[in-house]
Amino acid sequence: MTRNPFSPDDLAAIEAAVRAAETRTSGEIYCVVAEDSGDDRLTPLAWAAGVALLAPAILLLAGVKVSAPSLEIWSSAQVVDVTETLVRAALIGTLMLQVALFVTTFLLVSIPAVRRALTPRGFKRDRVVRHAEEQFLSKNLHATRDRTGVLIYVSLAERMAELIADEGIDAKVAPETWNLAMAALTSGLKRGAAAEGFIAAIDLCGDVLAEHFPPRAGDNPNELSDAVVMLPGR
Repeated sequence: MTRNPFSPDDLAAIEAAVRAAETRTSGEIYCVVAEDSGDDRLTPLAWAAGVALLAPAILLLAGVKVSAPSLEIWSSAQVVDVTETLVRAALIGTLMLQVALFVTTFLLVSIPAVRRALTPRGFKRDRVVRHAEEQFLSKNLHATRDRTGVLIYVSLAERMAELIADEGIDAKVAPETWNLAMAALTSGLKRGAAAEGFIAAIDLCGDVLAEHFPPRAGDNPNELSDAVVMLPGR
């Protein structure tokens, strides 16, 4: 289980930051923190299978040879029998090594910290993006009045974040505009100051939204909750 870096005071501070940012804009900021973004249990299997396939190469590099006794006075039938026996022994030895490598690697990579470290970064990135998109739709960020919802999503196990802006924002704000906010958020996650990074990102998002989507006087409803949504592991 991934340790939750947010204390109750941290969550209250993040909620307050969202509330303050939204007073400056008609946009909506919604924060989601997930323990993880999906199942990486296939990682041990993939590594175990890959390492097991190296068994023949390991035997060759180790200098293991299959040798037969002198066959000068043997009959053809005896030669065939000996050859079959040697080939069978070589195959059995290779299979036994493959099984040993498979089991050992599988058990090692099944350790959560090792499994996360050995899961390819690109795979984790795709998984985080996919889960963020699921949350964007499931939390109805696409249903705000002017399509001006912004999701700030953090996945703790992967130590990655994603920001998704609705189409009303995308029409006016270039995607790279959010880079500064995302850099502040990921920097906070990496240095162990998750709440600080979150609040900095929210303030920067508020600046962008305030510039392009100022609040309407007397008509600025709070369409989405300001509280951080905490999602358990999947």
